[in-house]
Amino acid sequence: MRASLAGWLFAAPALVVLGVFFAVPVASALLLSLTDFDLYALADLGNLRFVALDNYLELLRTPLFWKSLGNTAYFVVVGVPLSIAVSLGAALLLNTRVARFKPLFRTALFAPVVTTLVAVAVIWRYLFHTSYGLVNWALGHVGISPVDWLGDPRWAMPTIILFAVWKNFGYNMVIFLAGLQAIPQDLYEAARIDGASRWKQFLHVTLPMLGPVLLVVGVITISGYFQLFAEPYVMTRGDPLQSTVSVLYFMYEEGFMWWNLGRASAVAFLLFLIILAVTTVLLRFGRRRRMV
Repeated sequence: MRASLAGWLFAAPALVVLGVFFAVPVASALLLSLTDFDLYALADLGNLRFVALDNYLELLRTPLFWKSLGNTAYFVVVGVPLSIAVSLGAALLLNTRVARFKPLFRTALFAPVVTTLVAVAVIWRYLFHTSYGLVNWALGHVGISPVDWLGDPRWAMPTIILFAVWKNFGYNMVIFLAGLQAIPQDLYEAARIDGASRWKQFLHVTLPMLGPVLLVVGVITISGYFQLFAEPYVMTRGDPLQSTVSVLYFMYEEGFMWWNLGRASAVAFLLFLIILAVTTVLLRFGRRRRMV
């Protein structure tokens, strides 16, 4: 009893902080999503009405919500595998024995992660500018016509995906590098003695041993990419033709442009349920493959 009481006493400050800054806001947002809290209710709580699940049902009937969900799904389906592949490739290069100046390259590749997202997004917006962007200038020197990267619905989201991969791959690279360094070298030596090529060593030694790391990186990356907001907000404002409106951007417009705070809260919880479902499926797949 004394040990249990001491444990609760030591954990109490952290539990209070979590309760005040996490549990209470989440519970308040959940209650808010069941009301029609808007600008009128913000001025006078007498205008607040309980609408139960009407906000959720209304969202399911809103075309722009489905548009934003499709854009976010496209971003996740394309961006997550690409980000993981680039991160793993960079980690493999840094982990080779012939690599030189490893600390320098590790720091340089990780640098985009710690840079201010808004600042680098503004720089990328100018790099991909149609008229005087550096990318189109370089393409012009090889005979390729200028591309309207951020003004064409076909290219706007791929450009944002490319930016997000460049901005975030360094974080996963460090995790992969730690996982690679934990793989016993005896396994590679045994594989080389058996005549396995580098590709077969990667398939039958590296990937299986990186299974738990791949699962963790996958969950982290999927959860982060579903919360796409700053990139389209800075680079395109959801345009062109709403091709870059994400779920969080849609939630921002509902809550802070139209002051439909009840609907915005409902969007947040729907996104939470989607992320929960996807990560649960991924974790079950990992358990079946014995990654955890």
